[in-house]
Amino acid sequence: MDYDGFAEAVGRIVGNVERAVAGKREEVFLAIVALLAGGHILIEDVPGVGKTLLAKSLARSIAGDFRRIQFTPDLLPTDVTGLNVYKGSERAFEFWAGPVFANVILADEINRASPKTQSALLEAMEEGSVTVDGKTRRLPEPFGVIATQNPVEHEGTYPLPHAELDRFMVKMALGYPDGEAEVDLLRLSADPVADLRPVVNLAEFVRMRVLAEKVYASEAILRYVVSVTSATRKHEAVYLGASPRASRMLLGASKAYAAVRGRSYCIPDDVKALAPHVLSHRIIASPDISYGGVRNGSGAKRAAGVVREILSSVPVNEVV
Repeated sequence: MDYDGFAEAVGRIVGNVERAVAGKREEVFLAIVALLAGGHILIEDVPGVGKTLLAKSLARSIAGDFRRIQFTPDLLPTDVTGLNVYKGSERAFEFWAGPVFANVILADEINRASPKTQSALLEAMEEGSVTVDGKTRRLPEPFGVIATQNPVEHEGTYPLPHAELDRFMVKMALGYPDGEAEVDLLRLSADPVADLRPVVNLAEFVRMRVLAEKVYASEAILRYVVSVTSATRKHEAVYLGASPRASRMLLGASKAYAAVRGRSYCIPDDVKALAPHVLSHRIIASPDISYGGVRNGSGAKRAAGVVREILSSVPVNEVV
């Protein structure tokens, strides 16, 4: 597969997902970019806007195994990872795999589970493996987590710690559809995902991931990525800036973005397109400073404003 074929395959996936998730082409596109880059997605939005449909449709479109984990306060880590069960007839333990052993995981309302249970996902998200009773087991390829949280109900929730937020490549929202898209939704069957058929298989999707990793990023692009992330650490409106992990994820996402555009090389516009989604949730804005509107509103809005300001102020021609 060349990069033209890569872009054509992504177009098929987007078109297929849009049969179930109408009117959200940009968001579908972003989710596919993140999965192709080997990243995980955090969707923060109100109930009923299609978060579950998006995850299920993506899994169906790539012929992937899908599992949904409903995070609740009484959920245990073993409910996620699996556990060893003693079989008396054989006098031995047998491993019962948890729902995390799938290609696409929907961690629904992840912030409703305890930090201990949330942490059960960290190794899976970072290493692509699960360790139970001292034995490490690899997760299937490809593997991606799509986590959701509700921004308007915080009773009984556990806010995601910064270290956990840093594991998500992108954070996004779906938002309400426009009127025409909502009418299209009403025309769909009760279970629109059931009508979908795979448009690429898992082996093809894995090859696409490998191809995305091979996208060429010049020394100048690497320096531009570092210039952007470094600027978040020096900005006077920021209490905690983006980590080096953020630089790696921004580069990976930018490479995947270039590939879905049919290019074998990365350009600054790729970095600019992905930076707001990759960096904003990693930045902790200073709450006690008022400056140029950047600090007004919620912490998330202030962080997004900082990223926009940095992208407009870091000169591309100095590094490219």
